[in-house]
Amino acid sequence: MKILLSNDDGVYAPGLNSLYEHLADIADVTVVAPLSERSATGQTLTLDHPVRIEKIKKDFYGTTGYPADCTLLGIIHILDEKPDLVISGINRGANLGQDIYYSGTVAAARQGSFHQVPSVAISTVIDHRPHDYDEIRYESAAKFMREFVQKRMHEQISPLTMLNINVPDLPMEEITGTSITKLGQRFYSEEVERRFDSKNREYFWIGGSFLGSSNEPGSDGHAIENREISINPLNLLSDSAEEIERWAEIIADNG
Repeated sequence: MKILLSNDDGVYAPGLNSLYEHLADIADVTVVAPLSERSATGQTLTLDHPVRIEKIKKDFYGTTGYPADCTLLGIIHILDEKPDLVISGINRGANLGQDIYYSGTVAAARQGSFHQVPSVAISTVIDHRPHDYDEIRYESAAKFMREFVQKRMHEQISPLTMLNINVPDLPMEEITGTSITKLGQRFYSEEVERRFDSKNREYFWIGGSFLGSSNEPGSDGHAIENREISINPLNLLSDSAEEIERWAEIIADNG
């Protein structure tokens, strides 16, 4: 079984390396990931300048590109045949609610789905604890993913659908279960700071802090709040029969 791993935290990130260590003895695993952090870059592809590939060590490749570039290069150029599974992660932090539209982690997995490869994005949620990155419990997500692969659950992923998995930052024995979820909503302060450089030129710093989630029952945020693993199937066509029918009626009524 061939697995392609990528992420947006970079090829040296501890989450990715933990995942590799948990899978390397049960599958043929190749890592293709950015040489530097590429968080919140979405589905960016590098189309206006060259992308370079550097072999870090056996099975590990770093690129100057973005997460989606890495998956594309892995499938088309680095691997000698299409992988059986693409996994992106383990991300340092949540990919819940509308964060999936910004996420480089989700983008790397989504790129695999575009190529008809079963694909999963997996993240460790650290919203509710101090950011001591050396103590993040990636092993819980890694163990979950190992069991997922061993049970060949990826074979059940529908075409043009990917799974977005979020795991609480807890020891495995403290996680209460697994829920199949829908997207909730996340809230941020979305601050924009106006600053000036040493030459008095104006610039802006976009940031802000996390304010919480909607946490309605059945949502990804609600599952995490209840110490559950959230598995959210994302259909890449992003349309629903109900919405198409509803808007057809709206247009007809206003024609």
